[in-house]
Amino acid sequence: MISGSIVALVTPMNLDGSVDWDRLGELIEWHIEMGTDGLVPVGTTGESATVDIPEHCEIVKYVVNAVNGRLPVIAGTGGNATAEAIALTQAAKEAGADACLLVTPYYNKPTQEGLFQHYKAIAEAVDLPQVLYNVPARTACDMLPTTVARCAEIEQVVAIKEATGDLQRTIEILELCGPDMVIYSGDDATAVDLMLNGASGTISVTANVAPKEMGEVCRAAVSGDAELANSLNERLTALHRDLFLESNPIPVKWALAEMGKIGRGIRLPLTELSPEYQGDVRQAMRQAGVIN
Repeated sequence: MISGSIVALVTPMNLDGSVDWDRLGELIEWHIEMGTDGLVPVGTTGESATVDIPEHCEIVKYVVNAVNGRLPVIAGTGGNATAEAIALTQAAKEAGADACLLVTPYYNKPTQEGLFQHYKAIAEAVDLPQVLYNVPARTACDMLPTTVARCAEIEQVVAIKEATGDLQRTIEILELCGPDMVIYSGDDATAVDLMLNGASGTISVTANVAPKEMGEVCRAAVSGDAELANSLNERLTALHRDLFLESNPIPVKWALAEMGKIGRGIRLPLTELSPEYQGDVRQAMRQAGVIN
């Protein structure tokens, strides 16, 4: 599996909300140039909740074709209906994605048994490596470590993006699953601590804005160099925090627009970053060294 800095890629949009394919291609080339270790299109940061199914599949296909084997692509294919997640995962496999990222079903709040059966059904339907995704703050559904351990016994389940920010949770998953489960942080603010305690990398929002810098942090942390990792990460701490002043991906898309990397398009019900937060995000970007 991939290690290091994996970007939870934004989906550039025009002001009318349509996908900006040219800017998406430019972002991919920039990430390759900056040393990003992998791409995750159409996750939370990629506005998976607001693109329709044909668009979702088209974005994954576009990213896979643009990457052309130069980076691994983990396609976001989660859904709160198992049948929909299967359809998206099958489309990702047909597009040539290397793996899929499957968020826990949101809103309908399945039981732990329901979660296991959900991932088992997807694995039985589509032979593609699965990265589980646990982010209870957004889904109202928390996949417990014991359930992760059950899922780890499914051949296609190879990793988890653990976004609780709970270091003890990560340690418990490692103890229960051993080498059968790769762990990625899904919380930039605590990613270094998780990597120093056994996580293999991070699926990062910050990496959208500071790909080179986030890659350096991850390489140091994964290699166990705590002093260097913490030193490099210090300049990114404000960015880790302020990119969540409003719901992701509102701040990160605003930041990328400020950098001239994308336009200001975002799809309703999301709106542009509120003026009251723009100064904070801009200052965090300066501290990180991504703008003057």
